[in-house]
Amino acid sequence: MTAPLIAILDDEPDIRTILSSALEEAGFRSQAFGRATEFEAALRHMTPDLCLVDLSLPDRDGLTLVHRLALEKGATVIIISGRAQVQDRVTGLELGADDYIIKPFDPAEVVARVRARLRRDRPGAGEASQTARFAGWTAHFDRFTLEDAEGAETPFSQAEGEVLRLFLDRPKRLVSRATMQEVLGGAAGESFDRAMDVRISRLRTKLREDPKNPRLIKTIYGAGYIFLGDVTWD
Repeated sequence: MTAPLIAILDDEPDIRTILSSALEEAGFRSQAFGRATEFEAALRHMTPDLCLVDLSLPDRDGLTLVHRLALEKGATVIIISGRAQVQDRVTGLELGADDYIIKPFDPAEVVARVRARLRRDRPGAGEASQTARFAGWTAHFDRFTLEDAEGAETPFSQAEGEVLRLFLDRPKRLVSRATMQEVLGGAAGESFDRAMDVRISRLRTKLREDPKNPRLIKTIYGAGYIFLGDVTWD
């Protein structure tokens, strides 16, 4: 079995070397880039299992790149940045990042978080169905798209897909904030709650829900959410 490929995008050569060495010693493959243009060109002929992305890049806004990776590629993204403000972390998660690590970091922690992220993204063979049908929609988790009754498709990000699967696995049951945090991972608190709110809002938009009276993803104020559709997994 081929080792997972981790793409590293950071303009500091020392950081790239430290991360590549730590990941390869842990059994991963790695490919490192110093500029966003090089990284984006490489994506045309490679598909990394996970991307480690710095926000302070010389040729591109890192947050814009994270959003594109999550939305267009369905990529798993961990931000590694010296930006320690809460708002930067919140914005990164809102734009589709799966985790946020602040510099300076311990390479062992990065490896641990990469492993944890890939465990969530790679269920064992036959464990997880990839297609769910509900209320005239089909969710394709293998290609990160929602298909309507007429066959038109709308992409969703990896992060949005995690939330959608959480609801589809628990139809007509209360999903509390504590459950979301336990299943999806990450530190509980304001940034996690806000990131979940944004992802749910985007899912509602893609499902063409009325934001004032959604019919599928209902908010139970002070408790959590309930998904009201009947779900069939293929």
